[in-house]
Amino acid sequence: MKRLLMIYGMLVLALTVCAQKPQQDIKKNLRLSGGSFLAYPGPKQHKLTSAPENKKPFYISHFGRHGSRYPTKTDDFTYVIETLQNSEDAHALTPLGSDVLQRVKMMEQEAYNRAGELTSLGAQQQQEIAERMTRRFPTVFEGNVTIEAKSTTSIRAILSMTNALLRLQALNPKLKIKLDASQADMDYLRHNDKLLNTKSLSDENVAVYNAFVDKHSPWQRVIGQLYADTAYLNHNVDGFKLNKYLFRLASVVQDMDIRKKITLYDLFTDEEIYENWRKDNAFWYLGFGFAPTNGGKMPFGQRFLLRNIIEKADSCLRLDHPGATLRFGHDTALLPLICLMGINGYDLSTNDLDQMERQGWANYKMIPMAGNLQFVFYRNGIHDKDILVKVLLNENEATLPLKTDIAPYYHWEDFRNYYLQRINAYNEERALEEE
Repeated sequence: MKRLLMIYGMLVLALTVCAQKPQQDIKKNLRLSGGSFLAYPGPKQHKLTSAPENKKPFYISHFGRHGSRYPTKTDDFTYVIETLQNSEDAHALTPLGSDVLQRVKMMEQEAYNRAGELTSLGAQQQQEIAERMTRRFPTVFEGNVTIEAKSTTSIRAILSMTNALLRLQALNPKLKIKLDASQADMDYLRHNDKLLNTKSLSDENVAVYNAFVDKHSPWQRVIGQLYADTAYLNHNVDGFKLNKYLFRLASVVQDMDIRKKITLYDLFTDEEIYENWRKDNAFWYLGFGFAPTNGGKMPFGQRFLLRNIIEKADSCLRLDHPGATLRFGHDTALLPLICLMGINGYDLSTNDLDQMERQGWANYKMIPMAGNLQFVFYRNGIHDKDILVKVLLNENEATLPLKTDIAPYYHWEDFRNYYLQRINAYNEERALEEE
């Protein structure tokens, strides 16, 4: 009995620690609260697991998000500036409020006419990822091998691709580079599934999100410290909205050059930062994960991308020295692709948003700026039939929901069959629904 109680106690402790992990992570590193705004942190895992049976890497397939960018909408700046400027003109701000106004004006000045564009940090991130890829897997990039790269038609994705390729070319001038950014590839690089998107915007899903937001929106203290005139604040300012925009700007500072001069995180307590992140995390899960309230199928919107990865690999694996296939896109494809593949358990399906952290679902682990998936293929020669594949999520070894006797490596045939069956089963199910 004592033994059972001890085991039970250990399990409870483990679950509690797991539930607290994101909060602890964010307290140690406030930038993590930016979620999809997180500037790429680089790999935590510096030594990768050696391949079995003298197998060597010979091909890499990749999908990556563009690097750090400026806010995509000028509203992020203009709403805060207009609100605080009107308050300043009415003599309603505290010295801190006036100071925040000046900080946001400095951010706007740097981002002027650059909405959604790649920042200098974003370019650097892509170059560094490309260099680490070459250093880690030199046999893939030897000689005059071909590197094929494609991106969406977004300028930040195109420039991300360009910076990665420039670095690869500098490391090996013999590389044959093929690159393109065409509408012809958008159906798999940035597929828009209208049926699934409609389900994600269902009344039930929106209501679940709004209820969660209402429970996790501590804005009164944050905005209150900016105002000396409480009556003006109460009658003229939407404190909830102002807090939302300020936190978004606080998150994106880390992606800009001005990060070396200012911060906005000082406006928030650790608890307020965590609560603001929880809302963003829930947004990504309800919008793009396997949430029951969004129809439980949203990640299948990336079935064309996954099929492209598999079919392109099938053709390249026949070659003696296939090189690499690089794809550059966006977080709205990367996160559901990760979920669709069940990487590191991110195929989570739960109605309990308060327990998401306990289940290990955290957006900052999946889609930082320049977030990426690398599929690294291994064999001991062109006649080797047992090809292995290892998946790296943000350059760290990842787990998949299929059996393997050589983790973190998987037999390609097992990988291929598992995911094609998953895609095909969904297509058959959808065909029946549409009849």
